[in-house]
Amino acid sequence: MKTITRIFSVLCCTVAVAGFGTSALAQSAANFPDKPIRFIVPYPPGGASDVTARVLGQKMTEIWGQPVVVENRPGANGNIASEFVARAPADGYTILMGNVGPNAISASMYKLSYDVVKSFAPVTQTTTVPIVLVVNNSLPVKNVKELISYAKTNKLTFASAGNGSSNHLTGELLKSMGGIDIMHVPYKGDGPAMNDVIGGQVSMMFATLPAALPHIKSGKVRPIGMATAKPSAVLPGVTPIADSGVPGFDSSSWGGILAPAGTPKEIIAKLHEGTVKILKMPDVEQKMQALGSDVVASTPEQFGEYIKSETSKWAKVVKESGATVN
Repeated sequence: MKTITRIFSVLCCTVAVAGFGTSALAQSAANFPDKPIRFIVPYPPGGASDVTARVLGQKMTEIWGQPVVVENRPGANGNIASEFVARAPADGYTILMGNVGPNAISASMYKLSYDVVKSFAPVTQTTTVPIVLVVNNSLPVKNVKELISYAKTNKLTFASAGNGSSNHLTGELLKSMGGIDIMHVPYKGDGPAMNDVIGGQVSMMFATLPAALPHIKSGKVRPIGMATAKPSAVLPGVTPIADSGVPGFDSSSWGGILAPAGTPKEIIAKLHEGTVKILKMPDVEQKMQALGSDVVASTPEQFGEYIKSETSKWAKVVKESGATVN
C-alpha cells in the first residue's frame, strides 16, 4: 500500500511540474518579447542581408516596444553566424537573417556543425533578391557576349561574398555554361567584395541588387547582365544573361528569418505575425522594391519546404560546376 501511495505521489508531482511548465511557456509566449532581441546577420554591413535586417529590425523595435539589435557576424560564407544561432537558446530572443548561402548552398560545400534544415525553425521568407553582373569600369566589355569573348583571351577574376555564397555559385554557373575560366576571389560579404571591384583589384562580381544598386547609380561600376531570367524594374535597360549568349541562365538569392530549432510554436507564430505585418507595410514594400528586392512573406511551413528545395537545387549546381571551397 505504501508503494502504491509513493507511485501516486510521484505521478501527481510529475503532472504538476508538467502543468507548471506548460503554464510558464504559455505565459512566456503571451509576453513575448519582454526583453531585447538579437538579430544576427551573417555578413558585414552593406549587403542585401544587412540592409533587409536593418529595415525589419527598426520596425520590429517600434511594434514590439523592445530593442531589436542587428549584430553582424561575418565569416565562412555566413556559417559562423548560422552556427551561433543554431546553438542559441530556443526562446525567440536570438534570430537569424537567413540566406541562400549558409542556409542552403553550404550543405553541399562545407562540413557543418549544424544542419541547414533540422537546426532551425523557419519563421518566414522575407525576400527574393535579384543578382546583377557588374564589372569594373576599366573592363572593355558592354554585355555578356563581349565578356565571354574577352575572357577566352584574357585573365579575369570575379569577387563573391564568400565560398558557397549565391554570387560565388552564380559565377561558377557562368563559367560552366559560358565555357570560360575566371578566377574566384572570395570575401566576407558583398560590401568588401564590391569595394575591390570598384577599386579594380577584381574584374567583376555577381552582386545582389541591393548591394550593387547605389554603386551602379553613382557610376562606380557598370552593370552588364541580370542573372535572373527576367529584367529588373529598377534596372530596365540591363539585359538578362539568358538573352545575351547563355540561354537558360537563371540565378537569384533570397533572405528569410530563422530561429533555433525547438523554439516554441507560439513564439514562432508571434515572430511570424510581426514580421509579415512589417513586410506588408507600404513604406517597407516601397523601400524593398526600390532596393530591387521582392517581398515574399511566406508561412513558416512554406519557408521550410523552400529551404529543402533550394538545398537540393544548389547541390546539383555545385556538383555540375565543380565548385569548391578554395
